[in-house]
Amino acid sequence: MQNLASPPDLQWPRKLSEIPKAVFHREDVYEAELDRIFRGEEWHPLAHLAEIPAPGDYKTTHIGSSPVLVVHGSDGVVRTFENSCTHRGTQLATCPRGNAAKIECPYHRWNFSNTGELLGTPGRADFPKDFNPRDYALREVRSVIRSGLVFATYSATVPDIDEYLGSAAASVSQVLGEEPLELLGYQKVSFATNWKEYADNEGYHAPLLHSAFVMLRWKGGQGSQLMTDRAHKVIRTDLTVPPEGFLADHSLIDARDPNCSPQSVIVSLFPVTIILKHLDVISVRYAFPRSAHETEVHYAYFARADDSEELKRHRLRQSANLLGPSGLITLEDGAVFNRLHVGSRTSGSVEFQKGVTDAQAVPTDFSHTDEAGNLVRWEHYRKAMGFTR
Repeated sequence: MQNLASPPDLQWPRKLSEIPKAVFHREDVYEAELDRIFRGEEWHPLAHLAEIPAPGDYKTTHIGSSPVLVVHGSDGVVRTFENSCTHRGTQLATCPRGNAAKIECPYHRWNFSNTGELLGTPGRADFPKDFNPRDYALREVRSVIRSGLVFATYSATVPDIDEYLGSAAASVSQVLGEEPLELLGYQKVSFATNWKEYADNEGYHAPLLHSAFVMLRWKGGQGSQLMTDRAHKVIRTDLTVPPEGFLADHSLIDARDPNCSPQSVIVSLFPVTIILKHLDVISVRYAFPRSAHETEVHYAYFARADDSEELKRHRLRQSANLLGPSGLITLEDGAVFNRLHVGSRTSGSVEFQKGVTDAQAVPTDFSHTDEAGNLVRWEHYRKAMGFTR
């Protein structure tokens, strides 16, 4: 077990349905989260194989505030490395994605293979006599692949990925499939909100905040909500495709995938990644805490590799226009995330209500439109952070 920073001094309410507003703003809380959660006992989705399909392909990303590289090595193995030169700590790669046989540090031109070995060190004749290049390979971060998704962790003690995902694993597999995907593209946005306010989403708000849910008659759809022991959430909702005339261009809400029924499946993995299938949209939302007051989200969109070109174009258009940061359904979220953050700069606590039957117990059963499932996430968070009631 790694040594973790001591939890900040914070009074946590006794009622399980209450969350102190201070956790959304305090800088000491944010710094402790980077250590106790993002470098703690959690697996973090970093990339899909469709983003790095060929040997030499790499993607730059983060685990919390720590920059990392996901690299498809020339030997065919996908690895995760710290994006930091083992000499003086310089960031190595800056492009979001690329392809390279070697990774070179710009500062002193140390260079590494795409499998992590140190290859070249200018001026080595003047190094200490006991210098050994094998001691300075890129630092590898523990990683694993499930359903084509690369997960990484700084923890040596977190459970294996199958145990970690638990009953959410089947839904991850359903959304992403086991067959190859093709990357369609990204949309990237920064929200003026704390990462926990972004991740605190639920089904209660959907028909109330999003007018498109009412317009498209998705307000009363049947569904379910599942929470795992490690605070992963799966919300399923049946969707009906409205008749022609609801939109000037009805193709935006067509369900054209012959292998899937019209449905919304949202998998929210703790701490802050969302994997979803909605009509024909296949998406992973990678989210990154940038500060206590900013969260950056990368919306990655995919198609099945064997889709027709027409279906791929349809998926891309539906992805951006329906569920992107300014999409027909999700446009209002960005504004509410910021208003949550502004409003929580007041005293006291927030309190969850819908689906809460006992404020002194963690809920175990809820409908897909309840907010009570979030309390499972908050209790997991509280324990990980070491806060006591």
